[in-house]
Amino acid sequence: MSLQLGAIVAALGGELHGDTTLSIERLSPLQNAQPDALSFLSHPKYQQELAASKAACVIVSPAMQEAAAARGAFIVTPDPYFYFARLTQLWKSHHARPEADLIHPSAVIHPEAHVDATARIGALCVVERGVRIGAGTVLKSRVTVSEDCMIGDRCLLHPGVVIGADGFGLALHQGAWVKIEQLGAVRIGNHVEIGANTCIDRGALDDTVIEDGVKLDNLIQIGHNVRVGKNTAMAGCVGVAGSATIGANCTFGGGAIVLGHLTVADGVHVSAATVVTRSIHKAGQYTGMFPIDDNASWEKNAATLKQLHSLRERLKALEKAPPKK
Repeated sequence: MSLQLGAIVAALGGELHGDTTLSIERLSPLQNAQPDALSFLSHPKYQQELAASKAACVIVSPAMQEAAAARGAFIVTPDPYFYFARLTQLWKSHHARPEADLIHPSAVIHPEAHVDATARIGALCVVERGVRIGAGTVLKSRVTVSEDCMIGDRCLLHPGVVIGADGFGLALHQGAWVKIEQLGAVRIGNHVEIGANTCIDRGALDDTVIEDGVKLDNLIQIGHNVRVGKNTAMAGCVGVAGSATIGANCTFGGGAIVLGHLTVADGVHVSAATVVTRSIHKAGQYTGMFPIDDNASWEKNAATLKQLHSLRERLKALEKAPPKK
């Protein structure tokens, strides 16, 4: 089903320069958009793609208005990427299929769990005793929520998510590992999205806490007693070890690691593949990765890196030595 440009602007705002009755059949990226598509320009560096695009209409910022006018219809808005995000929501709601049962027949829900009447529970989900799931929350297929965990309102958990598995708590005694029973739970706030096959472990004594608005990608591991602050976002394969505290409005690139018992302040942005080995108390961008290189050069640089400490000590000794006469 198509949407007319006039209906899109009526719903989302923006300033349309073009035919309000023009029908849009699909949403597409600039480079492969066809004459029936609506696209967007999020950054001026893609201006060349804008000029070459066949899209019926393009969403642009005021700064790109002149360039957009040279090629055809456009919608002007202060933040094209945000506008496009809202457009995808409008498009999905317009093309939504008829809703199935709120609770799939194959889901297993303990009689002592509380699932809000507006929540949706997908195929093969398991909801254990004492769980509470809030209004409008959606559990896709094969989600497991273990006993006594809480999920707030309007959350989205993608397939394979596991909430409340035991944290990795072990004590070494006479050469053998002794399990520390994990007696806490997991508390998840409102408007949280959790990607496929992500695991959030229950706390050992206190709860693991995911605050409102957190967005987690696929294959993320959150250890026991971690706290993740409001509106923090983590890309795929991030790992956060037990008892770390992550502030609000942080971002973590794919594969980043946070060691246990560390504190990360609000507004910290960690680059992909970075290992956070110490607490970060000041907002900003942090990177800690060894740059990629051809293997021969990398091996030489790695060998040199191993000698840095001895070279540093020799340099300090030379600096302290009295000057030669």
